[in-house]
Amino acid sequence: MKEFYCGAIIHGCETRIVASAEDDLVRAVDTHARVDHGMTDVPEAMLDQVRRSVRDVEPADLRD
Repeated sequence: MKEFYCGAIIHGCETRIVASAEDDLVRAVDTHARVDHGMTDVPEAMLDQVRRSVRDVEPADLRD
């Protein structure tokens, strides 16, 4: 499983996104940025930051 914490990039955002694959996670982050942060275009540089911030998690880790 892959996890991304939006607050790592957008100060004050508490959203945590989890997906089984990195590509799925990046698509979910793109949607989150558009819907919750009002971004009409998510720059590739920001998606690169997301990819660097992704961490591997085990299902037991998700209970935190």
